[in-house]
This record gives sequence, C-alpha cells and structure tokens, in this order.
Amino acid sequence: MPPTLNIGIHNKIDSDQVYAYVTGLALDNGNHVCLIKSDAESPYYPQSPNHPCAPLSENCSISLGPKGSITTITIPQLAGGRIWFSVGKELTFLVNPGPALVEPSVTNPSDPNIHIEWTFCEFTFANGQLYANISYVDFVSLPVSMSMTPEDGKVQSVLGLKADGLSVICAGLEEQSRRDASDWQKLIFESQGKKIRVLSPNNGIVMNGGNMFQGYYDSYVNDVWRRYSTCDLTVNTQAQWGKLIARVSDDSLKFEGIGAFGKPSTSDVFSCSTGPFSSNAGALGPLTARLCAGLNRSTLLSNNVHPDNEKVCEYYKHKITNHYARLVHEANIDGRGYAFPYDDVPAPGGIDQSGFVNGCPKSFTVTIG
Repeated sequence: MPPTLNIGIHNKIDSDQVYAYVTGLALDNGNHVCLIKSDAESPYYPQSPNHPCAPLSENCSISLGPKGSITTITIPQLAGGRIWFSVGKELTFLVNPGPALVEPSVTNPSDPNIHIEWTFCEFTFANGQLYANISYVDFVSLPVSMSMTPEDGKVQSVLGLKADGLSVICAGLEEQSRRDASDWQKLIFESQGKKIRVLSPNNGIVMNGGNMFQGYYDSYVNDVWRRYSTCDLTVNTQAQWGKLIARVSDDSLKFEGIGAFGKPSTSDVFSCSTGPFSSNAGALGPLTARLCAGLNRSTLLSNNVHPDNEKVCEYYKHKITNHYARLVHEANIDGRGYAFPYDDVPAPGGIDQSGFVNGCPKSFTVTIG
C-alpha cells in the first residue's frame, strides 16, 4: 500500500462555518490533480472536462468542527500540496481541460471567492518525508500555524500570525503610505467594510494592471549599481558554483563566465522572476535568489558578501525596502513565514525566515485561527 499521512486540523476560530480543502498532485497516480473529498479521507481525481471552468463532480469541502476541535484528514503522497481554509462560506474550485485545477484567486476581481476570508499553507509529502510551510508570498489573511513531531528529533513548530496580526499589518501599511506617499495601503483588500486580506506587492501590482509602486526601488538600485561599479560584490551560491564575484560595467552586474543582470525595475524586485531575474539556468538560479533576497531585505547596498554576512536584525532597515515583508515578519509570533519568493535564503547557519517543518512525520497538526 502506498503511504498515507494523517493531518490533524485544529480549529481555533469561533465560527461554525470553517472549511478545509486539500489539493495537490498525486505521486502514486501519475501526478494527477487530486483533492480530498468531504469525508476527509477519499482521494478525488477530477477528469478532464470538455470546456473550461467546469464544476467539480465531488464535494471536497471538509467541514471543521467547533472551536477547539481537531479534524483528521488523510492524504496520499502529494506534491505541490495545499491545505486551504475558508470562514463563513465554502470556496469554489473549478476544473479546466487537462485536467487543471482552477484555484481561488486574490488578483481576479471576478473570482467567485474574492469576497471570502480564506488562506492556505503549502506542503509536499513524498517518500515518507514531509515538507510544509506557511506562505505569505501571495497575501496574508487568516492565522495558520503548524507543528510536526518527527519519528526522531525534536518537535518542529511554526507559530503563525499573532491574534491581531492582520490588523497590525494593515495599520503599518497605512502608516508607511503616510510616511513616503507610496502605494502600501493599496495592498489592503476590504469586503463590506472589513479588511479581509493584504496582498503582496507583486500581487498588488498584478491586480492593478502594473499601476503600483512605479519607480519605488529605482534610487536604491541605482545606489547598488553605483557601489558595485567600484568594488566587488561576492555572492555565495551555497551550491556547486561556490562564491562568485561581480562588478557593474556597461550598466550590468556581471559575473564573469556566468552571466549578467541588468538593472531590475520595482516589479522585477517584487516578483523575483521577471526582467533580469527571468532566467534560472545554472548558477543564475541561486544568484537570482540571493540578489532578490538582498534587494527585498534592502541589504544588498550595505553588505558586499551575500548572504554570508547577513543578519536578520539588519533586514528591512533602509527606508526603501519591502515593507510588506517587514510587517509580515513583525506580525508573526516567531517572526517566520514566506513573505517573498526567496525568503528562504539564509546566511550559512543563519535563522530560517521562511517558516517550515521538514522530516519523517510521526504526527502533523495544522491550526487555523
């Protein structure tokens, strides 16, 4: 029998309408799209429909018990998995030809889930090993935390948002907009007068057709380029390529024999995947990750050896920085959780910022609220 994993879902929200969903790619069924049915244990493999946006043919909404209860969900081996949560209303998932799952979106104003409070955490369960993390790369909303007891070793926990985390982030973004006349407060999404989520800068830009934060990072990038036209930037790839050295010439940050990076725009910095960061071939992948981390944390200018000399206490100190990421980390009990795509880049032996658990699980619990 292929391995399965029991996940305890602990509901700490004071509502009788809290729902969970599980999605992923079934490793023991040809990477087929998989959801867990409402009975919390039966896999459902949707067939390819003959038209886009077809409804699911099975109920995959798992109703959680009252506040304080724990619901057990059993999953097969899944890659790219997510555990979704919604409060007050069930989520709508659809299927496109392929099949391909149409997931809830926070950037599509016509999405049927746009006015629902929802969130998710991410995981992969394969070969008896679990990797799971709390993700704020797209947005932040409801508090999610997790705890894994491995077969051997200490309990691993990610503590999640503080009880008032979302409101604190919103207040911080509003204050930042007053300070620098920027678009931070526009990341706040309200429904019927209630702040229900905050978009990441990248998703805020997407939802607003590119008309946010234009030129925000320009002066910082210009200062970085100016500095490294007269001294070396050393990047530890923390991979087979070791440490690589760059200088700016002809307006590009050049790693001899490897490749070059042109000046990124603000949207390039927030996306970590466009403009000069669009190629991840070979050494360009780890270089992109470390340059993007240094830009989002605004340490690339002050530290010329990345990420070796990085200190968490020095992140986000420059006035031009990813204030969404700063506030998200401040609003988490243990300061951890993915706030931008390469928030998992650490200094050697440094403190993890991404908020993950990893290992062979004896037990795994995810808490909503």
